[in-house]
Amino acid sequence: MKHPFHGLGRRMAACSLPLALALFSLSSPSRAQSAPPVQAQQFTLKNGMALIVKPDRRAPTAVHMLWVRVGSMDEVDGTSGVAHVLEHMMFKGTPTVKAGDFSRQVAALGGRENAFTSKDYTGYFQQIPAGKLEDVMRLEADRFANNRWNDEVFAKELEVVKEERRLRTDDNPHARLHEAMSAQVYLAHPYRRPIVGWMSDLEALTAQDARDFYQRWYTPANAAVVVAGDVDVNQVRALAETYYGGLPTRAVPPRKPREEPEQSGLRRMDFKAPAEQAYVALAFKVPGLSPETLADAGPAADDSLALTVLSAVLSGYDGARLPRALTLDANPVADSAGAYYSLTSRGPELFTLYGVPAVGKTAAEVEQALRTQVAEVARDGVTAAELNRVKNQWVAGEVYKQDSVFNQARLLGVGWINGYPLGSDQRLLERLRKVTATQVQAVAAKYFGDDALTVATLLPQPVDKTRKPRQPTAGARH
Repeated sequence: MKHPFHGLGRRMAACSLPLALALFSLSSPSRAQSAPPVQAQQFTLKNGMALIVKPDRRAPTAVHMLWVRVGSMDEVDGTSGVAHVLEHMMFKGTPTVKAGDFSRQVAALGGRENAFTSKDYTGYFQQIPAGKLEDVMRLEADRFANNRWNDEVFAKELEVVKEERRLRTDDNPHARLHEAMSAQVYLAHPYRRPIVGWMSDLEALTAQDARDFYQRWYTPANAAVVVAGDVDVNQVRALAETYYGGLPTRAVPPRKPREEPEQSGLRRMDFKAPAEQAYVALAFKVPGLSPETLADAGPAADDSLALTVLSAVLSGYDGARLPRALTLDANPVADSAGAYYSLTSRGPELFTLYGVPAVGKTAAEVEQALRTQVAEVARDGVTAAELNRVKNQWVAGEVYKQDSVFNQARLLGVGWINGYPLGSDQRLLERLRKVTATQVQAVAAKYFGDDALTVATLLPQPVDKTRKPRQPTAGARH
């Protein structure tokens, strides 16, 4: 299953953010044992901005997040990457806070901060001692409403982003393959564009492009503040009204539907790049879970949850089907293999299988082995032990996430982005527990034919071993 933070961050890959936030582990045994987390509450400020507050008294820390419902899917052709570039520019100052001072002030408060951009959203966060919450709310509200920078500053930061693209994508054959693959999978939907942007678009991007994007989407009616931790709901609400509620608002621009035409046959692409080993990825178009399907408890919800279970059965734990059958055999066909599926997003979903051939094996053999494993589930189903294991693992994982104040805030933010009401996480767990082996077998038989499949194969080219690895640009944020 794909991590919900699949995207780009200001200083790190967003998918690694939870690992980077093991900070402020200051809770005493008495606090940890005495005050379990309570239910979140959601409000709408007078200018239309959403506010979600989740008290958790177990540690004297708080997480403050600002979520904007805009990502790379909201860009238009010719300006790909502008959402991510704007995320960088949000650290370049306001009339009252000089460039770089935002981060310095948060650090002086004893906190840490960062930001991230995905296809679906852009987010900013600070994790601070609870008593410093008002300070970061003041800073973030000012930045959200009053971001300012000149063309020279923009041009300099754009070079940082272009270097990031070179490091993360251009120098990574798997990343380049998946970028090209997305452009094959989606003909019309904006998911076809990379979050970091095409290099040609970055070369042509202007400061005004970023300013226009900021003015269009960074409005209170398109944003939510999420606060979790050692806080009082009424106090947080009062602070939010003070610092956010008075910000001028604008209507959220209408979002035109960009439906992907139905795929009607196998698409296959070969991708040549310098690499030591081949690689193959198979992307199947499958349904996702929407707030409506979860609430209605209809077949679409059943299928998406069954696909979640199938992904975990295939590669969700050590000894799952794909690693066991493809990599641990006496004559392994692959060095690595896996599957992932993203249950929720603002756009269409894919179920992806992938693998790296073992020595002496071909990408075609790995492709066949991956499809064979899904076909076996379609033919024979899954065992009760597999079903119980992945369900228990999922439930345990959701419970353990609540031990992290950051994760509590993150899950609330992602839920808001995707339109889920509070409490949907519990409804999701209840529905997941009810998924049957028959349902898992049915989706394995239903969605893995050729008509909605795209296969991408990396064809290794000679590697220039005299070329020195690219080094991050001095001052680069990532």
